[in-house]
Amino acid sequence: MRTAILALVIGMLLIRWLPALPTSPWLWGLGLGGLVLLPLRLYPLGCLLLGFTWACLSAQMALDDRLSADLDGRTLWLQGRVVGLPDAREGVVRFEVADAESRRAMLPSLIRVAWYDAPLVRAGETWRLAVRLRQPQGGVNPQSFDYEAWLLAQRIGATGTVKSGQRLAAADGASTWRDQLRARLLAVDAFGREGALAALVLGDGSGLSTADWRVLQDTGTVHLLVISGQHIGLLAGLLYGLVAGLARWGLWPRALPWLPCACLLALTGALTYGALAGFEVPVQRACVMVALALLWRWRFRHLGVTLPLLLALLVVLSLEPLAVLQPGFWLSFGAVALLVLIFSGRLGVWRWWQSLGRAQWAMTLGLLPLMVALGLPVSFSGPLANLLAVPWVGLLVVPLALLGTLLLPIPGVGESILWLAGGLLALLFHGLTLLAAAVPAWLSVDLPVMAWLALALGVFMLLLPGGVPLRGLGLALILPLAFWPVSRPPVGQAEVWVLDVGQGLAVLVRTREHALLYDAGPRFGEFDTGERIVLPSLRQLGVRHLDRLVISHADNDHAGGAVAVAHGLRVGDVVSGEPQKLSAELAAQPCEANAWSWDQVVFRTWRWDGARDGNQASCVVLVEAGGERIWLTGDIDVVAEQALLDSGLPLAARWLLAPHHGSRTSSSAALLDAVQPQAVLVSRGRHNAFGHPHPEVLERFRVRDISVQDTALQGAIRVDLGTFGAAQGWREQRRFWREK
Repeated sequence: MRTAILALVIGMLLIRWLPALPTSPWLWGLGLGGLVLLPLRLYPLGCLLLGFTWACLSAQMALDDRLSADLDGRTLWLQGRVVGLPDAREGVVRFEVADAESRRAMLPSLIRVAWYDAPLVRAGETWRLAVRLRQPQGGVNPQSFDYEAWLLAQRIGATGTVKSGQRLAAADGASTWRDQLRARLLAVDAFGREGALAALVLGDGSGLSTADWRVLQDTGTVHLLVISGQHIGLLAGLLYGLVAGLARWGLWPRALPWLPCACLLALTGALTYGALAGFEVPVQRACVMVALALLWRWRFRHLGVTLPLLLALLVVLSLEPLAVLQPGFWLSFGAVALLVLIFSGRLGVWRWWQSLGRAQWAMTLGLLPLMVALGLPVSFSGPLANLLAVPWVGLLVVPLALLGTLLLPIPGVGESILWLAGGLLALLFHGLTLLAAAVPAWLSVDLPVMAWLALALGVFMLLLPGGVPLRGLGLALILPLAFWPVSRPPVGQAEVWVLDVGQGLAVLVRTREHALLYDAGPRFGEFDTGERIVLPSLRQLGVRHLDRLVISHADNDHAGGAVAVAHGLRVGDVVSGEPQKLSAELAAQPCEANAWSWDQVVFRTWRWDGARDGNQASCVVLVEAGGERIWLTGDIDVVAEQALLDSGLPLAARWLLAPHHGSRTSSSAALLDAVQPQAVLVSRGRHNAFGHPHPEVLERFRVRDISVQDTALQGAIRVDLGTFGAAQGWREQRRFWREK
């Protein structure tokens, strides 16, 4: 039985690494092959094929429900119902529309939209909306949140921006009372931690700021403020323990068997908490795991501890195979497996504080390979933070938050209890903030497969019981991770990365021993691409220090992320075409005509002294490696381009970063004829409001046989300067969720 379940699970897990889904004939063939093998001795292979077939079919159904290409970028009127809790912050309301209908086209069953300056939108309402629709797409970089994978895992078939709307029907359904309850929670005076209380009670994290999430991430405590298996399991455990304690003390009615009653009460509590959290996929996963664990405790303890875990995996993946695209799936099941490994092999009885300390040590060390594989930051302060925060939140804050929520109908009582819970959360965040400042999270460089396997083996050896021979060798397998060599270009060459930051610009130029960042991407309210995209990508590429940060000019799409980058990395010189308009924290110096060499790679900067606006004042950089050149041009326009032509600098270059993202007022015929590039690099957002790159500019490129490399289509673009090779788009690394 275990073998069959394990084979089914492995088959469904495999889709996580597929570059493309098999075609229908292949799928039918694999499914029939699995059925044929079931009665034979090769039944494990048959189960694996069946699991794989089901996962692929489910993923294909999600892909087929995406917005068609001919509707991409079009504005349509549609009608649908608001599901989930709308996320309103900084003047933007984001929510999902289910069962959307339009008289002009077939639409996906679930659409995620953003509405700027929106009226009040409630869960459960029916709206008629004018939406500019887009196919699901996000930035693709060496290291950043994979938005496209997240959208597919949520089975969201389109995104869009609302232009106008009309409410057709008032809120109804189960989500309505959750929205009303959230409003009650956010109205409570809880030391400014009302949003955190809503996250704990309802699973709604919209009330937590970016700074809050950063603190939680740096201290490895994100799981505490997101309703997960820990919260569901804790409540179930408390209810189970209550009945078990009453039975032990002789206070439970003898006519009622205490064990099934304890299991039933615990399951009821878990399902109720899940209903509060909206039964989203992580909560469903937690409820399934709790239900199977309780069933095992009641009837099947003789079958061992691994069976509930395997059954939970099977049920979760059977219901939603695309859960494998979410890091939380791997971390939650990995954490449970680690706890089984640690506590099932122990000898003697540990005190509660020993068990808690051992669990935190196991979580930090045991999840390290998973965190590295998923590209997630690793918190070395996590063991200490969780040692204090887990009982603080689990035994104090969560019970008080749930009790206060339950007693809200009684005037003054519920609010007082929530006030106390908020005070405890405020104290916790204060301590976590100090710890995060002292020990920030660490992000590993990209490891080869063999190095990662050595790391995983080393961790496994260290987690084995103390008496196992050669256990200490695991440390030798882990230590190289801290000193793993970073891939660097050879002397005389440069690695140029045009990062995918949407409608903005961020370019990394790295030589053998030095690194320069040209612009740092935009910042939109709390969404800072410098922090969310640029910094993680630089760290993944092994950049720990910037010798020079060049901010072409002060426009937000170029300078918005600069402060976040300066906070996250050691930065040497900061140079800009508009230093006086940048944050004083950067201490930027004016861009002047200058030339220098790093590792036999030559850099030149230039700025037009006669500039009349910020775009014309852009600091321009020329990079030359091994006779191959690239121009980084900021937002200069036709007038500044002519000044550059008159500057006397060597103009011919193989690569040209399209000035001003390919706007109509830039990339003049004179500049293209003088530079004679073989390719231009365009950094822009898909369906941007400015129409970049302009059709006239694209026509100029076409008639001169200049190829266009576009971040909106190719993701981050890498050029190995000095090799005269072709550009590489990060989106070329195929994933099945990027097929359409």
